[in-house]
Order: sequence, then structure tokens, then C-alpha cells
Amino acid sequence: METQHKRSAFSGKLGFVLSAAGASVGLGNIWRFPYLAAKYGGGIFLLVYILLAVTFGYTMIIAETALGRMTRKSPVGAYSHFGKGKGLAFGGWINAVIPILIVPYYSVIGGWVIHYLAQYLTGHGSALASDGYFSGFISNGLLAEIAFLLFTFITLGIIFAGVRNGVERVSKVMMPVLVVLSVVIAVYSVTRPGALAGVKYFLVPNPANFSWMTVVSAMGQMFYSLSIAMGILVTFGSYMKKNVSIEQSTENVEIFDTAIAIMAGLMIIPAVFAFSGGDPDTLQAGPALMFITIPKVFASMGMGTAVGVLFFVLVLFAALTSSIALTESAVSTFEDELGWDRTRSTILIGCIMITLGSLSALGYGPLASVTVFGMQFLDFFDFLTNSVMMPIAAIATCLLVSRIVGVEKIEEEVTQEGQPFRRKPVFNFMLRYLCPIFAAIILASSVANALGWIAM
Repeated sequence: METQHKRSAFSGKLGFVLSAAGASVGLGNIWRFPYLAAKYGGGIFLLVYILLAVTFGYTMIIAETALGRMTRKSPVGAYSHFGKGKGLAFGGWINAVIPILIVPYYSVIGGWVIHYLAQYLTGHGSALASDGYFSGFISNGLLAEIAFLLFTFITLGIIFAGVRNGVERVSKVMMPVLVVLSVVIAVYSVTRPGALAGVKYFLVPNPANFSWMTVVSAMGQMFYSLSIAMGILVTFGSYMKKNVSIEQSTENVEIFDTAIAIMAGLMIIPAVFAFSGGDPDTLQAGPALMFITIPKVFASMGMGTAVGVLFFVLVLFAALTSSIALTESAVSTFEDELGWDRTRSTILIGCIMITLGSLSALGYGPLASVTVFGMQFLDFFDFLTNSVMMPIAAIATCLLVSRIVGVEKIEEEVTQEGQPFRRKPVFNFMLRYLCPIFAAIILASSVANALGWIAM
């Protein structure tokens, strides 16, 4: 049934670019990208990631944005616009459900960032560098829950304000500040004694560091970082005006996102090198790099508290812009499919966020003994969405465009009002052949690794 509420819209190209870039530039860039790059080969990981971003990533961003603008619908409506078959319904709903499952646990990590920022602001930054601080904090159910709820209510407050007054306005403020802060901290990091070795490790490809997991990890990171297969780009595309160039706008988003990921690597990896002397074990810290290793690095620096404040303000802004986008995608789905207004839809996603997010927030403390397939709740939701659902959603989008909608229809949407489609051959080849194969490889590799880990 068609809903009658008026469709929201971005004010223009800048509104779309900054909002979509805000969706992409989040914890995936600041938290996830540096530790994966450090763990899987530095410069060679960066090279593989960039190659995938300008081929696979470019293709999926164009396809999803065009589908959204073509149909003026969120993912479920966009898929059902082309037919009522069960396959189409499945493809639409899996794209729609992903952000609903991601934003609760994402908000838990956002709460951790708020807590760390508060510690630096109140002069307790040195405590963060002590052994066991992070594990002690996340195992304290009350502290973790309060931080999570604070982050959640900030996100919901912005969503209540609407697309232009909330999502777009906040992105226009936060994104320029985020860029400035990333440059300042990166410059400070790379000028530390011993940091140049880290710069070389991160920027110069070394084939000796290449492995199959370099490719798999880079592909997985590309999904997470570019907001592919989350329904976000379909939703934001539905808010895009017809006179805005899809290709130019999405290229700007991709450049912005990749640049921030590189800046994040320059902020963190050289600093860790300087702190540890390039110790491989320190570089292999993984997800703990930002919450355990980086506070130790800041504590060893002059002006460590000031740098800590700037760094976690940057991370908080990045986390908020992405959580806003994830929540907006979910709210748009409820508005379209339930016919509800923004207020009721936001309240519903708020209830879901608090319920599922509390499981993740308490999963390392009071609920530590409760696991799903041997994983804590946060780890399980992360695995389910990023390693299973997102590759399936990407395959569904490729099949929808190549087999049902037709690449020609996407071309018509991209070339509205005489706008060019310069990289059409790349788009056609990637969408028809390589994108589904890449997505299937991510799915198979991730599930195989997870099953092997669970069996241990």
C-alpha cells in the first residue's frame, strides 16, 4: 500500500554529499580501518582497499543511490517497486533489517567513546592507559549502559528533527570539524620521534605482507566503511533531487570516505610505531587498538591529554554521523512500510535500539555468561550483519539491477538532465560479473573463518 506522507529531501548536492559521507565516515574508518591495515600488511592492505573501492565500491554506491532516487522509497519499497515476488521482498527486507541490527551495538561502541572523552575532559586520561582499564569499564554493567543510553538519546534527538533540520544540518557542522581535527592529529602523530617507520609501513606496499586475508579483510572493510548493503544509500538516494548528479556526488562521497580512512591510519599507526618501536604484537592489537593501545600512546606523549580530547571528539563526531544515518534508514523504512509519521517511527527504532543495545552493553558484564554460538552479543550482531547479511544484501542488489531493473534503467537515472555517466563500462562489468562474485567470496570466507573459530 502506498504511503501518503510527504517525502523528505536534501537541500542539494552538498547536503547529500556531507550526509552520505557522514554515513560512511564513522567507526569503520576511525576504529576499524587502522587496526585492519596494521594487522593485514599496512601499505599492501591500503592498495587493495583503494582498488576495491574504486571498482566494487563505486559500482554499489551508484546502484543503490540510483535505486533510491528512481523509486523514492526506502529499501523494502525500492525492491517491491519492481515486483511482488518473494525474492524481491527478501532482498528489500534484508537491506532494511541490517541497519536496525547494526545501530544498537554501534551505539554501545559510541557510548565507550563518550566515556573515554569524558575521562580526558575531566583530567583522568592517564587512568585510561592503565592495564585492565578497558576490560574493567566494559564489564561494569552500569557504566557501560549509561554511556550507551547517552549516545542513543543524542542520536534519536537528531533524528526527531528530520532530514534537513537534523541529519543534514548536523552533518554540515560535524564533517568539516572532523576533517580539520583529523589533519591536526595526523600531523602531530607523524611528527613524533620514530613515527616515520609507521608512515612507511602504512603507505608503502610491501608484497611480502600480502595474504588472502588481506583481500578478504579489505573487502569486508569496504562494505563497512562505504555503507554498502546497509540500505542507507538507497534511503539517502530517495532524498536526492533529480538535478543533482549521482555519479559526481557518489564520487565525492567515496573520495571523502577514503581520505578520512587514510588520515585515520596516519593518526594511529605511526603513533603506535613510535610508542612501541614497531613491535608486531602491538600492531596486532586488533579492535583493542583504539581503546587500549592508543591511550597508552597518548600517555607517553607530551600534550597527551589535549591530543586525547581532540582524538575522541573526532571519533565521537564520526560515530554520531554514522549512527544518525543507520537510524535514519530504519526510520524511513518504518515510515514507508507502516505509514507512520517520523515521531512514531523514531520511537519504535528507539525501543529496538535500547532493547538490543542493552544486550550488547551488558554482554561483557552481567550477561557475560550468555553467548550466541560462543560469541558475546556485540560480537554476534557484528558477525551476523557484516559477515553474513551484508554480502547477501549486496548480491541481492546486483541481481535486482542486472536481472530485473536493467542496467539501462540505472543509466537513465544517472544521466538525468544530461548528466554524464563517465565510468559506465566499469559499472556494467562490475555489476554483472565481479560484484556478485566478490560478495560471495566475502560471505564464504567470513563464515568459514567463523565456523573454524567456533569449533576451536
